Amino acid sequence: MGGLFDLTGDTALITGGSTGLGRQMARSLAMAGAQVAILSRRRDAVIQAAEALTQETGRTTVPVVGDVTEGGQIERAVGEVLAHFGKIDILVNNAGVNIREPIERIRDEHWRQIWHTNVTGVMICCRAVVPHMRRAGYGRIINIGSALSLVGLAERTGYAASKGAVLQITRTLAVELAREGITVNCICPGPFATEINRLVLEDPAKSADLLAHVPMGRWGRLDEIEAPVVFLASRAAGYVTGVCLSVDGGWTAA
Repeated sequence: MGGLFDLTGDTALITGGSTGLGRQMARSLAMAGAQVAILSRRRDAVIQAAEALTQETGRTTVPVVGDVTEGGQIERAVGEVLAHFGKIDILVNNAGVNIREPIERIRDEHWRQIWHTNVTGVMICCRAVVPHMRRAGYGRIINIGSALSLVGLAERTGYAASKGAVLQITRTLAVELAREGITVNCICPGPFATEINRLVLEDPAKSADLLAHVPMGRWGRLDEIEAPVVFLASRAAGYVTGVCLSVDGGWTAA
């Protein structure tokens, strides 16, 4: 991969990068040439993932430990990445949680957990990284929303509300940073076969109900997130900001 899509010399930080789509996006950015740091609050998991990605891609992947809901931890994590690589060109805000409950059974602590991770976490990471991007006059911020940023689904009130907020953070920051050489975009995946969807994947009835919303009628493959994230992280997307790129098998078009 070369030209406009070549990320050689760029540094990427991916939150929630030890599993699922986060790990897959870290892999794709490394394969496109970027130096990569992955962040997770689970030390053992992020170290193991970084070692595996280093072996797979041939590029050193740096593990960083931090909880996206804790500003102090993220400031320290960003400092570690800067100490190692000297800059952060690409931020992928991927860390997220999903708790499925009907409205009458939503527990306060679950609502707070969803909101703090999915929304406050995005704000905290952007707040920590944007000053460094401003000084460099360049940056690519990619927030991971969801098809539920755009449509509703029963028993997903907390998750859908949080992912709608992620899309609005994206649009607002895109306007705020448009003259700074920093683009801010949102990828909105549909159903991918990842750990966060394990409870649905393992229940044939629930899986069928979910896929009934998807015109392609199937779960997304992990590799199908690669091209979208590389594009938005690259110089090819220099005039693209504030957009929602749906990668959902047609769900939000139906």
